[in-house]
Amino acid sequence: MAGRLRIGGAYVTRLLDQAATFRGYPAAVRTDNGPEFTSRAFIAWTQAHGIRHLLIQPGRPMQNGYIESFNGRFRDECLNEHWFETLSQARAAIAAWRCDYNEVRPHGSIGRIPPAQFAEQHRGRALGAARSSNPNQPNPVTFNQDS
Repeated sequence: MAGRLRIGGAYVTRLLDQAATFRGYPAAVRTDNGPEFTSRAFIAWTQAHGIRHLLIQPGRPMQNGYIESFNGRFRDECLNEHWFETLSQARAAIAAWRCDYNEVRPHGSIGRIPPAQFAEQHRGRALGAARSSNPNQPNPVTFNQDS
């Protein structure tokens, strides 16, 4: 999540490129028809990376039920629980909630473990599979989130 007042297509693509350094690029993305997702920058980004862009029908948010569920949880558990007086206060509260959601709280859909633990296990399995298919391959480059 990005705590900004206005998010445009170019900003969204920069965030997605950052995420791709850790997760890789997806085969497809499903979005609503917001201006950040219908902008020239976003469309050019999907085409440049060979990503299929799936737009939901206008007025049909449940066609993207995962994000609607997440938005409801975020609103109920974070936004409705705080009265923000400054943008920096909002950013701090959102960062704390995001940390809890991704690194502490178990999620039933992934075996009652936190998403960060699930991602680490997935990376470990993927790395093991890659090494077993080519034992002479050098270790992949890793990126530090803090840098």
